[in-house]
Amino acid sequence: MKYLVVIDMQYDFVSGSLGTPEAAAILDNVKNKIKAYQEDSKGCRILYTKDTHTEDYLHTQEGHHLPVAHCIKGTNGWEIVKELLIPGAEIIEKPAFGSLELAERIAAAGDAESIELIGVCTDICVISNALILKARLPEVPISVDARCCAGVTPESHEKALATMRMCQIDIHA
Repeated sequence: MKYLVVIDMQYDFVSGSLGTPEAAAILDNVKNKIKAYQEDSKGCRILYTKDTHTEDYLHTQEGHHLPVAHCIKGTNGWEIVKELLIPGAEIIEKPAFGSLELAERIAAAGDAESIELIGVCTDICVISNALILKARLPEVPISVDARCCAGVTPESHEKALATMRMCQIDIHA
């Protein structure tokens, strides 16, 4: 099974409280990547993650380091950008940068031939999930499509891609 993991393509990261022009600029690439996986005649599975916080976010450790309320469960900013969401999508809510549940769910299926990650932010949640997946499934090829990712800044995006390359994660550009 080929897995595509769409990381945190939520309104708050695209056009909301933490939105960036870079995140908005990858929307068409992300949409096309999802469509390509849907049309692939081989076994493919698409998973989405949602950065998920509660109303007390600003009182959390993350909130102290990034004092911008975002992805508060139940708000519009928490929702995945509508044009990217496929019907019946499998969505994993994650309260932290990386998701152990995501890695365990793929590992438990026991059918991963490859895993590709796309989404935001390259330098926070994409890299965190890529490294967790690499640690949990070291023999499964893991890749990141740089054209379908955006970082907090273009510079931190490039640094995250370089770090992932060093950890034997394939980067497609």
